[in-house]
Amino acid sequence: MGKTRDLFKKIRNAKGTLHAKMGTIKDRNGMDLTEAEDVKKRWQEYTEELYKNDLHDPDNHDGVITGLEPHFLECKVKLAVGSITMNKANEGDGIPVELFQILKDDAVKVLHSICQQVWKTQQWPQDWKRSVFIPIRKKGNAKECSNYCTIALILHASKVMLKILQARLQWYMNRELPDVQTEFRKGRGSRDQIANIHWVTEKQESSKITSTSALLTMPKPLTVWITTNWKILQEMGIPDYLTCLLRNRYAGQEATVRTGHRTTDWFQIGKGVLSKGLYAEYIMRNARSNEAQAGIKIGGRNINNLRYADDNHPYGRKKEEVRSLLMKVKEESEKLGLKLNIQKTKIIASGPITSWQIDEETMKTVRDFIFWWGSKITADGDYSHEIKRCLLLERKVMTNLDSILKSRDIAWPTKVFLVRAMVYPVVMYRCES
Repeated sequence: MGKTRDLFKKIRNAKGTLHAKMGTIKDRNGMDLTEAEDVKKRWQEYTEELYKNDLHDPDNHDGVITGLEPHFLECKVKLAVGSITMNKANEGDGIPVELFQILKDDAVKVLHSICQQVWKTQQWPQDWKRSVFIPIRKKGNAKECSNYCTIALILHASKVMLKILQARLQWYMNRELPDVQTEFRKGRGSRDQIANIHWVTEKQESSKITSTSALLTMPKPLTVWITTNWKILQEMGIPDYLTCLLRNRYAGQEATVRTGHRTTDWFQIGKGVLSKGLYAEYIMRNARSNEAQAGIKIGGRNINNLRYADDNHPYGRKKEEVRSLLMKVKEESEKLGLKLNIQKTKIIASGPITSWQIDEETMKTVRDFIFWWGSKITADGDYSHEIKRCLLLERKVMTNLDSILKSRDIAWPTKVFLVRAMVYPVVMYRCES
C-alpha cells in the first residue's frame, strides 16, 4: 500500500517507454534555435509575453485591509500539511513536503507561527511569490512554444498557507457554484457529468425531442488579468480581508522557466486565475444562463447547460436558442479578456443542421465527438460505439504490456495483478453511466 507511484514507474521502465525531451525550438520568425542561451531567451520571451499584463489601468491596491478575520488553529495547519500531495518536486528552498510530515508537531508549530505572521501583516515572503514554470508538451510540432502548456512549482511552505485560505474560501465557492457544475467541488467528478449527459441524450431520444448542443472551449484560461480576479471575488461576496491576502500574494509575483539548458532569468507575472471555475461561473451567471428559457425539461426542471471545470455544454431545442446563449457567453468572456474559441467549439444536433457562423467564423458541426474526459458522445444516444472504443483502448494497453506479459522472468500472479491494475480500469471507466 502507498507504493502505487513506484509500481507504475517500474512498469514504464520495463516497457521501455520513450519520453520526448525538449530540444531545439523556433523563434518568433520561425527560425530554429539550437544554442542554449538562445533557447532560454526564447522561452523567457514567450512566457513573459503570455503572462504580461496588457491593462492600462494599474492595480491601485494599497495592500492593507482593516478588520482581521478569525485566526486559524494549529489543527488547520496540520490538516493542510497532510493534504499536500507527496513526491512532488521542490524548488527554491529544496525542502520536500515529506520533511514536514516526518517532523510532525515540530513542523506544524513552526509553520503555524509563520502563517499566522502572514495572516496578521497581510504580507507574503517574496520567495512564496516565486514560481518555476515547467513546459509540458501537449501535441503538435515540438519546436513551437505554443504547443506547450506550463505547470508552476512553488514552495511547499507557501502551499500550506494557500490550503488554509482555500478552506476559508470553500464555503463561499460552494454557495456560488450551481448544481450543474462538477469538478472544483467535493463528490462531483467527471463520471457524474458523463452520466448526466447520457441521461439528457436518452431523454431527448425517448421523447423524440430535436435538440442542439455545443461544447465550448476557452483558450489559455491563464490569460485572465489578475486585477479582474478581485472584481469577481468582490461581486461574489468574498470578505475583503481574504481578498486582500490573495491580492498581496499575486502582487509582485515572479517566475522563471526551466528548460533543458537550466532556468531563465526571473520576470514579472501580470496574468493568471485563482480558479477556472470562478470565472466560468461568473461568465455564465452574467450571461443569465439560469434565467434562459432555452433547454430541455427533465423532471420538471429546465436544463440548458452542463459544466465541468471551465468547460461548458449548453443545450437547446432550437438552433437560435443555443446561438443566443453562445453570443452572451462570448460577450461576457471578452469583458474578462477571454476569447471564445470558435474553431474548437463543436455543434452536435439530433436533427439536420447546416454549418454555423458567429462573427464570420464557422463552427464545426458533428454527429459525435470525444468529450472532456475521453467519453464519446453521440447525437442519437447510441453508445455501442463507446463500448467498442473502450475495448480497443483495453487492447492497446495490453499491447503496451506485451513485453511484460510474455516475459518468463515474471510470475503469473504478478501478471494477473498487473492486468487487474492497468487494464480493468480502462474498460470499466464510465461503466456507471
